[in-house]
This record gives sequence, C-alpha cells and structure tokens, in this order.
Amino acid sequence: MSVFIASAEQALLERHGLADFQSLWNRQLDAVDEPNTGRGGWSSVFRLELEGQGFYLKRQSNYLTYTLHHPFGEPSFSREFRNIIRYQKLGIPALQAVFYGESRAGGERRAILMTRALDEWTDLEALLQQWPELGTNARSAILQSCGQLARTLHEAGQVHGCFYPKHIFLQPRGGAYLAQLIDLEKTRPAFFGRRDRVKDLEPLLRRAPMWGEAEHRELLAAYLQAAPDSALVDAWYLRLGKRGKHKRDLQHRDQEAR
Repeated sequence: MSVFIASAEQALLERHGLADFQSLWNRQLDAVDEPNTGRGGWSSVFRLELEGQGFYLKRQSNYLTYTLHHPFGEPSFSREFRNIIRYQKLGIPALQAVFYGESRAGGERRAILMTRALDEWTDLEALLQQWPELGTNARSAILQSCGQLARTLHEAGQVHGCFYPKHIFLQPRGGAYLAQLIDLEKTRPAFFGRRDRVKDLEPLLRRAPMWGEAEHRELLAAYLQAAPDSALVDAWYLRLGKRGKHKRDLQHRDQEAR
C-alpha cells in the first residue's frame, strides 16, 4: 500500500511511530464532532498534537463517493486529497496535507487524511459574528482578501463548490489579511465560465447577511480588479443579486411546503 507523507512532517511522524497507516488508524484520539454515518460507512475527525503542533486526523471506513471515473466507489478523502495536491500545484491557498493512505481490511475500505491545523487562522464565519465590532480598515481588508482569494481560485480554472464563510480561513498580516480554503471535496474544474463563477460566489454573499451593497461591491471590486462603481461591478452585482433572490425564494417555498 502506497501512502503520501509530507516531507516537512515525515521526521516528526517517525519520532512518534506514526509514519504508517496502521499506526495512525490505531492511535486513540477523541473525535472533535459526531461522525458522519451516511454512504454505508462512517467518517470522523480527530485532533492530534505532536510537539506543540496541531493536526487534524480524519479516518473513514466504507465512506465512498461514486462517479463516472469510479463507478464502484472510492473513499471521499481520496478526492479531497487529490484536490489539495491540485490546489498546491495551481498556487491556490488552501489547507496542507500531511499524510494520506488507503487500506482494505476485513471487507472495509479505509482511508486516512491528515492535515495541518490552522491554529493561527480564523474562519470567516467567526469574523462575521464580530463584524459590527471590527474596525473599518479590518472589514475592508477582509472583503478584499476574500475577493482576491476567489479571483485566484477562478483564474486557476477551478470552482470550490462550497465557497462558504466557514470554509474561508483568514489571518491578519501587516494591515491586510491572508486567506485560504478548506473542505475541497467538491472542487472541480470550471466548465461553464461566468455561470460557474457566479454559482460559486453567490452562496458566500447569501451566508453573510450583515454585508450590504457597499460590502458586496468592495469584494467584487477586488475579485474583478475594477472600481466598486464600475459598469463591470454593476453587472456582477445585479447578476449575483438575481441568483441570490432565486435561491432565497426556493428556500422559502421549501419551508412553506413542509
């Protein structure tokens, strides 16, 4: 069985006897949340501390994704790991893989994905809860960072598929913010141009109800590299607003039907 181990962490894992699949599978850890139990199996996330460094160790059994390329299924972590490596090659800021491996045991298809914890970073969802207390400069820097992250992603020909506040992590740096993405399982190439890009961006705006038109325009200005009052930003603002209204109307009808 072949495994991936990041060169930067290989010596660390070896010192703790964790540089192989079975050792990481057997390591007793507390789960950080309730396991997912769909798809005929289970998938769970654990926190691991080694010499003051934090990691997330994700383990799953028979938790498979079925696609045209994998009609008999593959561990969902396999797709996420491939996307992590793809993002790295394309220069899209995202979480970093430390270990990946698969194993078959007693009819089970097991997989492990270990990533570096983003302990010095804060997800956008948490920052949105503090939005009224943040200063004007901080709010502007966050909006610009999110817009630039989306631009980097889409210029690389990718759509995230879950471009939500909880999947965008930020870190203040010299008056600006660095940004990166997590949860890459649904990433795919952008096949449909602007339609794909609008579909990727709109959920972010919808999940940030404290943002008004000025915030949307500032984010779009960074994304499009245009002035907030430009015709280009006007067109994108209107198109995103139209899609957002359509999604809210669908949600409202679904709630009324229940």
